[in-house]
Amino acid sequence: MRILMIEDEKYMAEAVAQVLKKNNYTVDLAYNGEDGLDCGLSDIYDIIILDIMLPKMDGISILKELRKNGIETPVILLTARGEIEDRVRGLDSGADDYMSKPFHTDELLARLRALGRRKSELINDGILKYGDIELNPYTLQLQCGDKETVLTLKESQLLELLIKRKGMIVSKENIIEKLWGYDTDAEDNRVEIHVSLLRKKLAQLDSGIYIHTIRGAGYALKTKDGK
Repeated sequence: MRILMIEDEKYMAEAVAQVLKKNNYTVDLAYNGEDGLDCGLSDIYDIIILDIMLPKMDGISILKELRKNGIETPVILLTARGEIEDRVRGLDSGADDYMSKPFHTDELLARLRALGRRKSELINDGILKYGDIELNPYTLQLQCGDKETVLTLKESQLLELLIKRKGMIVSKENIIEKLWGYDTDAEDNRVEIHVSLLRKKLAQLDSGIYIHTIRGAGYALKTKDGK
């Protein structure tokens, strides 16, 4: 499960991230509202942990913008005050849960598990479609017509990101951030390797979808008729 935590208290955010990683979560961190919104709009996260008080853009504004753009990712709001007004505003703006700081990480883990179960119950089979392909990111199965193959986790995450961008260009830097996190030492050639492997699997399925390289910019999904 991939978590986005938007929190400007870096020490606290990094400490929580370490606990989550030890519990087999993948965690990305954003330290201000603008960066957090940009990450959230990618729609690749299973749950977002969102502080209300943030520089550049507050948590409530981020939440409203996510929901306005159709991002339905479950959100846990964090507030230092714990006031009833914050909770009401957050829930009315589309939050799924809230926690007052300071909190115990065991409680956070329990709430993440609960939201994860709730999300899996609400998802309508989880299938992502683009052109003639169908991707199930939960089973890593990629299907085209009556042909099917199983992707690696990174291949599935890469294809999911490209599908959700709906033909828009995705830079190598953005792919690295979304697949390996902000603090990774992954380089461009790792992206190129996964793109190459994914292209081969699309070709094996005789799909009309291909990954187009835009030199100096990144990659985008295209159909063979150019759409």
